Amino acid sequence: MHRSILRSAATLLSLIALSAFAQEWPARPVTLLVPFAAGGTVDIVTRIVGQRLSEELGQPFVVDDHGGAAGTIATAMLARATPDGQTLLVHHMGLVFNAALYHRLPYDTAKDVVPVASIGATPNVLVVNNAVPAKTVAEFLALARAKPGSVSYGSGGVGSAGHLPMELLQSQAHIELLHVPYKGSGPAITDLIGGRIQCMLLTIPAVMPYIASGQLRAIATSGAKRSPALPQLPTLAESGVPDFHYEPWYGLFAPAGTPEPVLNRIHAAFNKVIQEPDIAEKLGKQGLEVKPMSREAFATIVRDDLPKWGQVIRKLGIKVE
Repeated sequence: MHRSILRSAATLLSLIALSAFAQEWPARPVTLLVPFAAGGTVDIVTRIVGQRLSEELGQPFVVDDHGGAAGTIATAMLARATPDGQTLLVHHMGLVFNAALYHRLPYDTAKDVVPVASIGATPNVLVVNNAVPAKTVAEFLALARAKPGSVSYGSGGVGSAGHLPMELLQSQAHIELLHVPYKGSGPAITDLIGGRIQCMLLTIPAVMPYIASGQLRAIATSGAKRSPALPQLPTLAESGVPDFHYEPWYGLFAPAGTPEPVLNRIHAAFNKVIQEPDIAEKLGKQGLEVKPMSREAFATIVRDDLPKWGQVIRKLGIKVE
């Protein structure tokens, strides 16, 4: 009886401590790890949301960019971080790509990284250099088929979010393009504008300024429906590649072991902020459609995408050395 009372008391004290811990979050500045260089889509989205969270919660949300190795460096940093909610990671679908692309990672994607909140999703947009004669998907496909391998496309590297969907597009459209990998999408975009490569499939936030300024020509988007950010553009699916659909998600992650009450508080804070009309509008202008959902629903999406994209990557025979 005495031991039972002691155990019950210990459990109660533990629950009280966790509850207090959750209520105190954030107890100090929160680090938002970004796995890519500053100026990219994830960085833009993180800064918009982070600034509003700082105002809402009274603690700085510091964006910390750590590009390199297709995002695995920052993800490894998250996996090693103290699980107290003070270090978080904003990532996109590339998180699940890496699980299949890399033979050995310094973390286990399924066990060491906890999905906390969905931020949204954005279709990509197929853009070409202005010197490319193709103005429609049909013309682009005809150009690629006329001289296989003569049309080049850039990406942020082998296995990156700009590489894999283009490989999938080639497979489904029965075309052959020349892949030119770069160390990040920024240098690739520079060369695309300069005419050293002919096309790229990019997230709308990353390329919107260049479309608006006329430096690049947009041909089609990659989602299941037309993007509100570029409503005049058809989708690839309605333009000759009926099975193609690529709409990468963006989300927030925490280290495994973070207490449930803290995860719930983080989730609630992010969900509240991304649904505020001004924040949703800012994200929408960047081409990102806000998609709040429960922690469980987002975790299911991430869990299901791991084997799904693993199968695609193995089928296409893509490997990272």
